[in-house]
Amino acid sequence: QVQLVESGGGSVQAGGSLRLACAASTYSSSMYCMGWFRQAPGKEREGVAAVDSDGRTAYADSVKGRFTISRDSGKNTLYLQMNNLKPEDTAMYYCAAYYGLGPSLSRDHYRYWGQGTQVTVSS
Repeated sequence: QVQLVESGGGSVQAGGSLRLACAASTYSSSMYCMGWFRQAPGKEREGVAAVDSDGRTAYADSVKGRFTISRDSGKNTLYLQMNNLKPEDTAMYYCAAYYGLGPSLSRDHYRYWGQGTQVTVSS
């Protein structure tokens, strides 16, 4: 069982930056593929970025060049650095994990989910 707790959300103006963090409960979090998803009101949850146990990453086209996913295995923590934020990035952001090959942006692969942290970007 993996428990995930997100933090770092907030409200910023367009062009600003935020860094999200996700603390994982398991000692072996480095064995898991981990990802960030987001869900805006009235929209489906979509994959934003993912990283596998070998450090390979995947990004949604909409965030490439602006967002960076990273993991600190020693701290069992996943990060999402978000730069040049846009109003369309406004959503609830979720951390997720699964044990297997990756990285994947498909939510169907993910077994463990956090409760989410809200990101609001104003124009």
